[in-house]
Amino acid sequence: MTAKPITIYTCKLQSGQADKLQDVLEKQGFESREVPYAAFAGKKDKLNVVFYTSGKLVIQGKGTQEFVQFVLEPDILGEVKLGYENVLDPSRLDPRIGIDESGKGDYFGALCIAGVYINKDMVEPWEQAGLMDSKRVSSDKRIAALADVIRRTKGCIYSVVPIGPEAYNRLNTKMKSVNTMLAWGHARVIENLMQRKDLMQPPPVRAISDQFARSKSTISNALMASGREIELVQRHKAESDLAVAAASILARDAFVQGIDQLSQRFHMEIPKGASQRVIDVGKCLVEAHGKSILNETSKIHFKTTRKIMGEDV
Repeated sequence: MTAKPITIYTCKLQSGQADKLQDVLEKQGFESREVPYAAFAGKKDKLNVVFYTSGKLVIQGKGTQEFVQFVLEPDILGEVKLGYENVLDPSRLDPRIGIDESGKGDYFGALCIAGVYINKDMVEPWEQAGLMDSKRVSSDKRIAALADVIRRTKGCIYSVVPIGPEAYNRLNTKMKSVNTMLAWGHARVIENLMQRKDLMQPPPVRAISDQFARSKSTISNALMASGREIELVQRHKAESDLAVAAASILARDAFVQGIDQLSQRFHMEIPKGASQRVIDVGKCLVEAHGKSILNETSKIHFKTTRKIMGEDV
C-alpha cells in the first residue's frame, strides 16, 4: 500500500537559510501573509509556509512533501532526509518503550508520568497524524486529539501514573527530591508495561527516557524487578524519539484533564504554570477554603506557596 504524503513538516532554520527560503517563496509566487510571531509567511494554493521568529519553520497543507523534497531539502537545507529516515536511522523502527512526564513545572495539578510501547507499524501513521513532543503543541484540544490517536492504535500498550497533589507532597517530604520522585514514577511506569510484556509484540528492546537527573543511576536504582529486564537508555532531548513524544502527549493529556477537574470542582479556571495568575487564584482558594486547600491542589514546595501566603521569598 502506498504511503500517504505528509501534510505537515517542521524544522529549525538558521538565519541564512531563512533568508534563502524567503527569496524562494517570492520567486515561486507565494502570497505573503501576516501570521502572529512569524518573521514571514507565504501561501500558494493549499500550501502554507510559516517561519517564526523563534527559528521554527512550519510547512503545512497539500504539497508539503513535494515542497520539502524538491525545494527545502536541496535548495535550503542542503540535505536529503525525508523518505529516508528509516535508512538513516534504522532504530526508529525498533520496538521500544518511551517515558516522559508532564506537570513538573506547574504549581497546580498532578505530576503525570506516562510510558508508551511502539513498534514499526505505528511509526508512519503517528508521524502522518503530526504526533510530536507535547511541549511543541500549544492547544489542549490538539493534545487530546493526539492522545486519542495513540490510545486507539492497535497494538499500542501504554501506562499513565498520575501523582496527585496530596501524594506528590507526601512523597516529596519523604524523598526530599523531585528527581527521586520522578525516578520512582518512571520506574513504576516501566514496571507496569513490562508486566504486560506478552501483549507487546514484538517485545521492546529498550526503554528510553529523558536524562533529567545528573546521574543516570537515579532511575536505574529505582527500577523494580520486571523493569530490570530491559535496557534503559537515558539521553538529553529524548523527546525527539517518537515513543517518548507519544508518552509526553499521554502525560500532558492526563495533566490537563486533572486541571480541568480542579476547575470544575472550584467553579473557576485553575491556571497552568506558576505565573502571577496562579498566585492570584491560589490566594482566592486560601481565602475561601483555608491554607490546607493548597496541599490538596498544588505542589506546596514551590516558592509560589510563600507568595500566595504573603511571605518573603
